Amino acid sequence: MANKKKQATWGGRFSEGPADLMLRIGESVSFDQRLAPFDVQGSRAQAAMLAHVGIISAEERDAIQTGLDHILEKIEAGDFAWDPALEDVHMNIEQALTQTVPAAAKLHTARSRNDQVATDMRLWFKFACAELDASLAAVVAALVDLAERTREVTIPGYTHLQRAQPVPMAHHLLAYVEMFARDRDRLAAVERAANVCPLGSGAIAGTTLPIDREFVAKELGFVDAEGQPRVTQNSMDAVSDRDLFIDFASACSVAGVHLSRLSEDFILWSSAEFGFVTLPDAFTTGSSLMPQKKNPDAFELIRGKSARLTGNLQMLLTMVKGLPLTYNRDLQEDKPPVFDSFDQTKLMLDCVAACLPGVVANKERCAAAVADPALLATDLVDYLVRKGVPFREAHHVVGALVGLSERLETPLDALPFAEVSKIHDALGEDWVEAFDLEKALAARDQPGMPGPGQVAARIAFWREQWG
Repeated sequence: MANKKKQATWGGRFSEGPADLMLRIGESVSFDQRLAPFDVQGSRAQAAMLAHVGIISAEERDAIQTGLDHILEKIEAGDFAWDPALEDVHMNIEQALTQTVPAAAKLHTARSRNDQVATDMRLWFKFACAELDASLAAVVAALVDLAERTREVTIPGYTHLQRAQPVPMAHHLLAYVEMFARDRDRLAAVERAANVCPLGSGAIAGTTLPIDREFVAKELGFVDAEGQPRVTQNSMDAVSDRDLFIDFASACSVAGVHLSRLSEDFILWSSAEFGFVTLPDAFTTGSSLMPQKKNPDAFELIRGKSARLTGNLQMLLTMVKGLPLTYNRDLQEDKPPVFDSFDQTKLMLDCVAACLPGVVANKERCAAAVADPALLATDLVDYLVRKGVPFREAHHVVGALVGLSERLETPLDALPFAEVSKIHDALGEDWVEAFDLEKALAARDQPGMPGPGQVAARIAFWREQWG
């Protein structure tokens, strides 16, 4: 009988309470209690709306709202006793409220847990997107600062992890700024989509009671740029749609992929084989056996956690794909993956933002790596093109020069002109000028290219855009 009383919210037609195993598999309060601030916010607005339309009195509204505030204070102080037998955050708060505020028995009028949790989650998504946007902004700022500090450092750019062409380290870092800026756009899109109020949809088909959906939408801040309320337009969609969950998890997983690629670059760059950068001690670890080790564990963990974000997205897509309309209890499992995606993405971003200020470029090692004349082989092709040689032919000519360099075991720019001139008559004695690194970079002055002026302009752009 005790279990039946615990389930008084829906237990009227049952002769006995749920089994202990049913309570264990059915509870969600172990993870959805983090929605408490949003649940209280939604219930305060619900009470205000019920009073607005005359279903409850102003005195009852005030008593309910005051009681909710006291409960939230207890929750935030860690003094609230969560009961798994009450299943979720909603029933825990409602039951506690009813014990002290008799009018609370009217709070659930014209509301179902289906539209209640949908409202809570939309409020949470708005909060989560704003939090992650701030963390992304911090990463962007740290990357722009590091780009500023490394404007004069040139490194090999890579394709297929083979040296390709020289680029300023700053240009390489700014590539990630572009990616993270798009991540901010993705989160902004999720936040815009979340800004629609589902409260009033009921369990599936709304209510016959004279509620005011637009009033409650305004109370909760679900408004457009002009302050007009935004409410969902289909009650069945409102309680069963999980696009927001999928879009949020997708935005996190894409950001995670970007973080993983950034991490891989720093893992490589900090290795003895590259030696381009030194990572701060505070974000590296040692070995329990080998005293000389300095391991890039923070970046390795970020690289690993990105897979977790991808898994969360996959879980949501798989869970939803076969569900008929409308609500099914499977959907209770929608929260752990998005909560985890939020927690892990924020942790990863905050670690990167804190680590980057301590990264130091090894200018000597970078200079040694970029001194390889083969990096400017394409510039030699351009030299021939400017002399009227068709590109394909010029490409073949320079390929022959590279082959000669390998056979003679001589750097490309040190080949004797007597041998070079035999390969093509367009190769004049000025051919070695193509290997002037400073001129090669300066010539790349079109938008999007790694020339010094373009890099400086892009740094200035990001500082202006994002502060």
